[in-house]
Amino acid sequence: MAKEIVPYTEKQEKFGTALIKFFGSLQVKVYRLSGGRLMNKFLGAPVAILTHVGRKSGQLRRTPLLYLEDGEKVVLAASKGGMSKPPLWKYNLDANPQCEIQIGPNNHLMNAHVASSDEEDLYWPQLIEIYADFEEYRTRTQGVRHINLYVLEPR
Repeated sequence: MAKEIVPYTEKQEKFGTALIKFFGSLQVKVYRLSGGRLMNKFLGAPVAILTHVGRKSGQLRRTPLLYLEDGEKVVLAASKGGMSKPPLWKYNLDANPQCEIQIGPNNHLMNAHVASSDEEDLYWPQLIEIYADFEEYRTRTQGVRHINLYVLEPR
């Protein structure tokens, strides 16, 4: 019998957000210090570091994210583990699409845009192939919010 996938409770989201923040901060430090040799995977899926500008603070922010490469393009899912609210980096890219992505030891200056429906049709199956839990995240947020994909292209 398959388990029913439902939205997280407020308490689960609060704990999950704190866990993501703590682990993400550690992962960014280790990834960057090791030139992307360490903590470059999450449950087998590839991890990159997104550098973006805080829309309110103007400060540089760094976020570890699962990613998909399509030639020179990099695709990111604003999933936040299937929580009811999107990740803060989504709002930062919406306000300022200029960003940087570190994949392993290499940094790339990029411009981000929200994926079109055609791009979503192309990329969601590929993202789910590299990280199956994305499908659960989409189910969990159904009727709550749409999980945007962001396509980063070289500037």
